[in-house]
Amino acid sequence: MYDANIPTRGELPTTRQLIGSTLIALAAAVVILVTAVLPGEYGVDPTGLGRVLGLTQMGEIKMQLAREAQADAATAKAEAAAEMATPSVIPAPAKVPAGTAAGRSDEYVVTLAPGKGVEVKLVMRAGAKAKFSWTVDGGVVNFDLHGNGGGKSTSYEKGRGAPSQEGELEAAFDGNHGWFWRNRGTADVTVTLRTSGDYTEIKDTF
Repeated sequence: MYDANIPTRGELPTTRQLIGSTLIALAAAVVILVTAVLPGEYGVDPTGLGRVLGLTQMGEIKMQLAREAQADAATAKAEAAAEMATPSVIPAPAKVPAGTAAGRSDEYVVTLAPGKGVEVKLVMRAGAKAKFSWTVDGGVVNFDLHGNGGGKSTSYEKGRGAPSQEGELEAAFDGNHGWFWRNRGTADVTVTLRTSGDYTEIKDTF
């Protein structure tokens, strides 16, 4: 059996001391919330200290990325619903004479004001391939390379703050396959897209 040192009544904190400690902890929590959590997580800086410490900028970036993710998800959902309601009709590819290269080539140029976006799609059969390259003059863009058609949808690649991209696009299914670009900068940018390959049409949607 062990002897336990039981504190006397005089050694125990009083009710006033407990309340005081609780109020101090609450005040400290409020200070941390206002000066660190709100600026760093939500970009809200009521005291101005968060911007001095660089936390407000971080919070603003987080909120912008969250808004863009929500907008991208809403766009993808709307496109999928539209495709389900009205399945895409893909024109039959034209016959190509022997000895000539299949497909077509195009150059598409668009200028985007700050905050504006555009979607450019190639109409392709499943397994068809198209080479592409695009560049941005005057800044950078966020992009989503994806496809939809016949009730199906897929995302090939996404990027933020990109000045250019090139590669080969292979259609996962019959439908529309291409890019959504958005200008998140403060000045106009011009996107130039060059494509060549096995597709029947190029079209855009603002």
